[in-house]
Amino acid sequence: MNTLVFDIETVPDVALGRRLYGLEGLADAQVAKAMFALRRQDTGGDFLSLEQHRVVAIACALRTSEGLRLWSLGDCGSPEGELVQRFFDGIEKFSPALVSWNGSAFDLPVLTYRALLAGVTAPRFWETGAEDPAFRYNNYLSRYHWRHTDLMDVLSGFQSRGRVSLATMACLLGLPGKLGFEGGQVWDAWQSGNLAAIRRYCETDVLNTWLIYLRFAQLRGQLSRAQHAEELERVKTLLQDGNEPHLAEFLRAWEAA
Repeated sequence: MNTLVFDIETVPDVALGRRLYGLEGLADAQVAKAMFALRRQDTGGDFLSLEQHRVVAIACALRTSEGLRLWSLGDCGSPEGELVQRFFDGIEKFSPALVSWNGSAFDLPVLTYRALLAGVTAPRFWETGAEDPAFRYNNYLSRYHWRHTDLMDVLSGFQSRGRVSLATMACLLGLPGKLGFEGGQVWDAWQSGNLAAIRRYCETDVLNTWLIYLRFAQLRGQLSRAQHAEELERVKTLLQDGNEPHLAEFLRAWEAA
């Protein structure tokens, strides 16, 4: 089966914030500031509820019989609806096993909300066996099926108290991790027009997730030690051939670790 590792990056949906809180006339930065403040007032933290996130980047790594590919969907000018539709079109085309870090609790619900907003179609993602019997007991929607592996959820034994961050797990396994860019910097980068940096950051999160997944596949007995080593070499070749500064930085940090 093809395997697709994915990650999204989001910013506050300020258009929604204006409608929700009657903030017409305020600049985007002021609206976002109000949204964060209201969230802190309600919950004590400023991580917005899922429907208030707007997708600005989706990165993917696709492993097929032909090799390994890493890319960000669309380009810096692609509208959100196009990014979301492309993601679900990939599922339609390849029917891959999905791999994520916290994808069940964040990425996929956000993508679903934004798909509803954009009028996206995603029949393969929502298949549960009515059209394809193979999806009856192994589909994308069940928390306990393998067609989507949320590594954070699975590795914690589905226990919230056992969950760790992607950065912490990467550090544990000697992987590069965040490389100086954190999720909390995405909004500032977006406001300054630096979407390219957000897309690069999203791709490195996908790389970390893929490398963790390979170790997990070895743990499960799906990869032998020799096969695991071969997959690592495949990733290194991709990084060496990528001709992108952030990929070279990732490789240097990985080798140093």
